[in-house]
Amino acid sequence: MAEIGKGVTAGKLASNVQKRLTRAQEKVLQKLGKADETRDAAFEEMVANFNKQMTEGTKLQKDLKAYLTAVKTMHDASRRLQDCLAEMYEPDWFGKEEMDAMAEDTDTLWLDYHQNVTDKSLVTMDTYLAQLPDIKARIAKRDRKMVDFDSARHHFASLQKGKKKDEAKIAKPAALLEMAAPSWAQGLISAHQVAQTNLSYNQAEEELGRAQRIFEELNVELQDELPALWDRRVGVYVNTFQSLAGHQEKFHKEMSKVSPSDQLINSPINLLIYRPGPPPSRPPPRLTPSPDQRQQHAGQLEDETSVPDANTESTDTALQVKAIHDYAATDGDELELKIGDMVLVVAFDNPDEQDDGWLMGVTESSWMQNKDISAKGVFPENFTQKV
Repeated sequence: MAEIGKGVTAGKLASNVQKRLTRAQEKVLQKLGKADETRDAAFEEMVANFNKQMTEGTKLQKDLKAYLTAVKTMHDASRRLQDCLAEMYEPDWFGKEEMDAMAEDTDTLWLDYHQNVTDKSLVTMDTYLAQLPDIKARIAKRDRKMVDFDSARHHFASLQKGKKKDEAKIAKPAALLEMAAPSWAQGLISAHQVAQTNLSYNQAEEELGRAQRIFEELNVELQDELPALWDRRVGVYVNTFQSLAGHQEKFHKEMSKVSPSDQLINSPINLLIYRPGPPPSRPPPRLTPSPDQRQQHAGQLEDETSVPDANTESTDTALQVKAIHDYAATDGDELELKIGDMVLVVAFDNPDEQDDGWLMGVTESSWMQNKDISAKGVFPENFTQKV
C-alpha cells in the first residue's frame, strides 16, 4: 500500500481503502448468492486462451534458454577438446597448421550459432512475451472495474427501492415533529429531507454511470486485442522454429566443411595412437649384380612402372605409397624419404632378396623428371602409408 507523503494524500488513501472494502463485500455477497454477478462467457474464453498462451510462451522461452545453455556447454566442451588435441599434437607431426585452423574455425562456428539462435529465436520470444504482462494487468483491472460496476449497480438499485419508502415517510411526518415545529417550519423540514434523498440518489446514479463507462472501455479494448493476440501466436511460433531449424542446418553444414581431411585423419590421428618404431633390421648386404644383369632388370622394371600414354587406355597402375616420416638412408641401396614424398613401389629383381618390412621403389618426382629406374631403392614399409 502506498504511503502518505509520497504522492498519495490521506483522502486518496482512504478512498482506495474504501474501494477495496467495497469490492471485498461485493464478492462475498456474490459468492453467497445474495447479489448477481456480471458474466461474459465469450470474454472468459478469451481470458482462458490468453492464460494458455502465456503459459505456453513462457515454457518455450524457458526451453530456448535451456537449449542455448546446452549449446554454450557444448561449445566449451568442444573448445577444451580442441585445446587438448593442440597440446598433444607435436609440432613436427604432419598437418599441425591444419589442426590449428580447424580448431579456430570450429570455435567461430559455435560462437556464431549461439549468437544467431539468441538474436533470431530467443529475442523474438522475449519481444513477444514482453507485451503479455501489461495485458494481464489490464485483464485484472477490468475484473476489478467489473466488481465496482456490480457494486454501484446494486447500490443504486437499493436506493431506488428506499426512495419510495422515504417519500411515504416524508409525506406523513412524525407527530412529535409536528408538535415541536411551528407550522411554517414543517415545509422546510420536508424539503430538506427530500433534498438529501435526491442527493444520495443522484450521487449513486453518477457513480453507476462512471463505473459502467470505465468497465465498458476496458472490456471493449480487450475484446479487440485478445483474439488478435491469440491468432498472432501461430506466426511467432512458426518463425521461431523455422529460424532455429535454419540455423541448425547451416551450423551442421558449415561444421562438416571444417572436418579433418583424409590425410589428417589417416596420418596425425594415427600418430596420436601409433608412432612407428625404427625400421626393421636388415641382413648383411646382398651381392651386387653384374652391370649386364642390372641393366636387364632395370629395363624390366621400366616396362612395369612406365606411365601409360594419354591416348592409351589402361587399368594397370603401380602401387603408390606416401611417406609419413622422414627416413635417412643408411646404406647405398636404400631410398631417402621426406615426409609427403610419393613413392612408386616396384618388384624386387629377385623376390628372394626382399626382407620382411621393406619395399623397393622409386620416388615419383625422380621418375617423372628423369625416367630413370636405376634411382630405385629399398625403404621401410612402416614409414609409409598406401594411397
